[in-house]
Amino acid sequence: MSEELYKKLAQAVIDGEPEQAEALAQQALEQGVDPLACINRGLMVGIQKVGELFSEGEYFLPELIIGADAMKQALDVLEPSLMGGQAREVVGRVVIGTVKGDLHEIGKTLVATMLTANGFKVTDIGVDKSPEEFVAAIRAADADLVGCSALLTTTMLQQKKLVEAIKEAGLRDKVKIMVGGAPVTESFAKEIGADGYAEDAISAVDLAFRLIDAPA
Repeated sequence: MSEELYKKLAQAVIDGEPEQAEALAQQALEQGVDPLACINRGLMVGIQKVGELFSEGEYFLPELIIGADAMKQALDVLEPSLMGGQAREVVGRVVIGTVKGDLHEIGKTLVATMLTANGFKVTDIGVDKSPEEFVAAIRAADADLVGCSALLTTTMLQQKKLVEAIKEAGLRDKVKIMVGGAPVTESFAKEIGADGYAEDAISAVDLAFRLIDAPA
């Protein structure tokens, strides 16, 4: 019975059906099915398949967004039921946000959701955030990684200011820095001293695992 439920959860994510994923998660709790197993053997299987289909060009951004949303809806139901000793292993702690002067949210939110789905503990500080706000959040979350998004050529320089602010705060040896956004490039990331660049949510997850040297 549980195996069938895991498959249905995975399929709801693959098909991008948030309401179905949420209903199945609720059904699992009512039937006493292990919520952690639902996450690991159902939702994780589904979101990994969505990532594969996206990488292969069979899925595009809309499918990726709705698949991640289905995963998130089910997680919102299941995670409060996890017991203290049963909590999902945290792969790493990430602070993510959009830089000062930039109000774009969709890409940043999708990356945050995908990182959460893959076991990272994510603190999403939102949009239009100054380097000082990023630094404060890094300290508060005891973060291993920081992801900053810039969707405008005029706000890209804020990513450079963030790298500098992290250095000045004495946190550079502790935290890895990922940058992304439409105008951002690999060469720009290197130029400003970031640790890596990701062009989409799937590559951001891969990059995060590489930067903290954890098995994907």
